[in-house]
Amino acid sequence: MVAARPEYSSALCAPGAAQQGDLRARGVGKIYAAGNESIVALESCSLDIASRQFCALVGPSGCGKTTLLNAIAGFDALTSGEIELDGRIINSARGHLKPGPDRVVVFQNGALFPWATVRENLVRGPIIQQRITYREAERRALALLGRVGLMDVASAYPAALSSGMRRRVEIVRALLCDPAVILLDEPFRGLDTVSKASAHQFLLDLWGAAPKTLLLITHDLDEALFLADRVVVMSTRPGRVKVEFVVNLPRPRPPHVMGSRAFLDLKAQLIGAVHEEAVKAFVAGERELA
Repeated sequence: MVAARPEYSSALCAPGAAQQGDLRARGVGKIYAAGNESIVALESCSLDIASRQFCALVGPSGCGKTTLLNAIAGFDALTSGEIELDGRIINSARGHLKPGPDRVVVFQNGALFPWATVRENLVRGPIIQQRITYREAERRALALLGRVGLMDVASAYPAALSSGMRRRVEIVRALLCDPAVILLDEPFRGLDTVSKASAHQFLLDLWGAAPKTLLLITHDLDEALFLADRVVVMSTRPGRVKVEFVVNLPRPRPPHVMGSRAFLDLKAQLIGAVHEEAVKAFVAGERELA
């Protein structure tokens, strides 16, 4: 019997709940100026991510994964094409660049304020984005920390936490902001195996209880298959969608699923697709860009 998951949604009660998180990228292109030359990072890249779906993006370094994430976040304007969120254009070559609280990024290197406690880090987003009082933001933050077993670190500073614990706090912070979409830019890179497995389960438990549209960038193929509903492989630069794999593994996913025949078969296919692009990138002498 699968144990019932804890309920987190009542700790949020934020105004963004009506947002669906349906993402659509159409013919997206991005060209960077590099000295006297132009580098085509993305070209004719199209991708749909359904509301509350967990999608992982993989591919060789420099294929444009982070460029696409930055475009979705509203950090970087497009050269061609457009991106929609719930039917609204949030980025296009026509100048519709719209960052917003409906998208939150969990960064690779972390973004907690080192001079603020965990509690203070968590309340800032809801206060600014949802225009609620400090007391209400603190109530929600402490309620969620309590439910995920992190109440003991509420008054700690980031430097006192392990890297795995800091990643968990950042995920909680992203959820408290109640966006439609959470963008994960290799947040577990650099964690040891045990910390990474714990962080994976933490993310899946939170997402299962309060589903959001998730887009994960990773170089870890096991991570992509264990976490996601779909794994999208991007081609070497100029980046575009090469192939997609649907991960038909039942949820919740215990760690031992990674030893199953279904998982290993999917992994073999994924390795083949990614390796082919990695060889192309190596031959071309590609280097990683934003």
